[in-house]
Amino acid sequence: MVRVKGGNVARKHRKKILYLAKGFRGSHSKIFRLANEQVMKALKYSYRGRKERKRQFRKLWIIRINSAVRKYSKNKENYSKFINKLKIKQNELNRKMLAQIAILDGIGFKLLHNELFQNNNT
Repeated sequence: MVRVKGGNVARKHRKKILYLAKGFRGSHSKIFRLANEQVMKALKYSYRGRKERKRQFRKLWIIRINSAVRKYSKNKENYSKFINKLKIKQNELNRKMLAQIAILDGIGFKLLHNELFQNNNT
């Protein structure tokens, strides 16, 4: 059989992995075998992290909306009742926008809250 040397393709692959491992500590950025393991692990973590970030932001928005609703409520309304009222009124604001309104425009959020809960109070 004819011997096939790794040559250009193998060198290109190793250089790519070592480039991705740049900034890792110690041998993890210098030795190909260790760098390869670390890069694969880092890519798994980054994929998982992108999914987790979405969950964390949603939690944050819910916390912000809940605190704003409780701040402006008189009859102990909370986040779930607020979202339920929004869905009944078929309001198209998502949680991200509601959280931004709660933080940056407290008066606007208070008006929205009062509009949703005015039927309960009268």
